[in-house]
Amino acid sequence: MTNNVTLSNNTDISKESCFCTLAVGDRYRNHARILAKDIQQHMPGKALCVLTDKPEYFQEFPHVIAFKHYLQSVKGYHDKRFVLEKSLSLFESCIFLDSDVRIIGGVTGEMNWLPGITARAGCDLLHRITKINNPREIKVIEEAAKKLNIDLQQVQYLHEFMFTFRKEAGLEDQFIQLWQTISYFFEMQGIYHAECYAMGLAAAKVGMTIRFDREDKFAFFKDNIELVRIKNGQSNPQDKKIYFDIHKEIEYPKRSILQKIIDKLIQKIVLFYRLLRLRIVARRDSSFQKTFM
Repeated sequence: MTNNVTLSNNTDISKESCFCTLAVGDRYRNHARILAKDIQQHMPGKALCVLTDKPEYFQEFPHVIAFKHYLQSVKGYHDKRFVLEKSLSLFESCIFLDSDVRIIGGVTGEMNWLPGITARAGCDLLHRITKINNPREIKVIEEAAKKLNIDLQQVQYLHEFMFTFRKEAGLEDQFIQLWQTISYFFEMQGIYHAECYAMGLAAAKVGMTIRFDREDKFAFFKDNIELVRIKNGQSNPQDKKIYFDIHKEIEYPKRSILQKIIDKLIQKIVLFYRLLRLRIVARRDSSFQKTFM
């Protein structure tokens, strides 16, 4: 039995683990290309699995496995489940990173992940709820837990920008399927960003482990995390200026007024289409109908 995955360019990559990300749209593809370069530089031999609308953008990287993907959830947040599903079809575990995360150093700690989900940061969901300023969002979370017959005291909340997902006694398939069902409920209530809540609820329901490991295994840059580090005196802003500048350049590209208007119109049309699609697929989902209707 082979312990490697052979890519289309005949590159052998260990099938133990990979990095993975979602990169749909110019902004996220540009971020993901930089992430691919970071991995190539600091962790040679480690694969990056990417779900993207334009796989050809990653052809130059021998360690990238790019799959064609169009966003299914209303604003794309819940599509992370497809990234995990595809990655675990090829590897025993995967490390999900937001596409705008930068890896800026090699491995400094053991990367032997336990089964289930290991997140860099998170807390009990009940504690997280105390930080939410939107009463409607809290109500939807509580209603989802009630319909799923879950005690909120048993639910974990994780920061989804970086976490590891490892196969756990076959629970991963149930987890991903239930995540999809829960995502329909949140999105039908107008809560589109709630993938972290859906993940916590799904894990609690199927019995998947969520744990936290706050020891960084490699040096990384994430803009909002770095701002906290700077505020706490843990990071020198001048040392990270180049990363902030590159991030800003990708996030806020120069566009003409006409292009901005066109982009806004396209966004509205796409949003309308996805909301319409949501209503159709939710009605066809027997698990959603049984649990939430």
